[in-house]
Amino acid sequence: MATAGDQYAAWVGRRELTEDDLCLAPALAAAAMLDDTTTPIDRGSCLPPLWHWFYFVPRVAQARLGADGHPERGGFMPPIPFPRRMFAGARLRFHRPLIIGRSATRESEIRAVSVKVGRSGPLAFVSVVHRFFQNGDLHLEEEQDIVYREPGPAVPRPRVAGWSPPASGMRTRLVTPDPRLLFRFSALTFNAHRIHYDRPYAMAEEGYPGLVVHGPLTALLLCEFARAEAERPIGEFSFRALAPLFDLAPFRLLCSPEEGGLALEAQGPDGSEAMRASARFSTPQTG
Repeated sequence: MATAGDQYAAWVGRRELTEDDLCLAPALAAAAMLDDTTTPIDRGSCLPPLWHWFYFVPRVAQARLGADGHPERGGFMPPIPFPRRMFAGARLRFHRPLIIGRSATRESEIRAVSVKVGRSGPLAFVSVVHRFFQNGDLHLEEEQDIVYREPGPAVPRPRVAGWSPPASGMRTRLVTPDPRLLFRFSALTFNAHRIHYDRPYAMAEEGYPGLVVHGPLTALLLCEFARAEAERPIGEFSFRALAPLFDLAPFRLLCSPEEGGLALEAQGPDGSEAMRASARFSTPQTG
């Protein structure tokens, strides 16, 4: 008996090749957005972990954007009809840093497509693998989980409550996700999804109580926290989005040591877990 995902079987194994010069300007803009005044940013510098998201951006023609700001379905990604799209998580392995100012190639492949029925209705899951090369050498591998779903009920405004004191050895950071930060991240990633900058659309059309914080932005902030706390370079990073965050109240990042790396978490203003992440240290090379 055929499954719902069989209609997208032709997309499994589909590949796409993208090139980027990794020019200096996006890295300088990212550093400004993050108030980073200590990381060396120049041609020939190492690109920090996750900053490759500011490159290889989808330059879709304006006429091919949907009403929500997402590119029309089809092409490399399967034409899944569910209107809501979320970057639900990823697993990354950093073999060596990408170098700013050197041409790089991204090889992308759709690894799997599946359709399931959850409590909120049908869901489609797409697994995409990206591999990044410079001078023929593999620098970075990333597997992304993209989820599509039907519109659900309106999301209530988050409750603001005091956070519990952090556990011993746990570090915390407070993030105020104002519209300026969300706009800058949208601009750097060339992301036109209107839930991140168009408040009337986000509330009236998609049922959110305010502007939605990008999942990748939360992941980037957690990775930056890990980079500041890490005792050596990060070799692997993974994250899973659990609940949305909004520009209506600050949220908290937590970082605590675990064997071989750091455990990270983003908490909403009510103390609930919004994202879980893990950073693993690089293994020193021998020989």
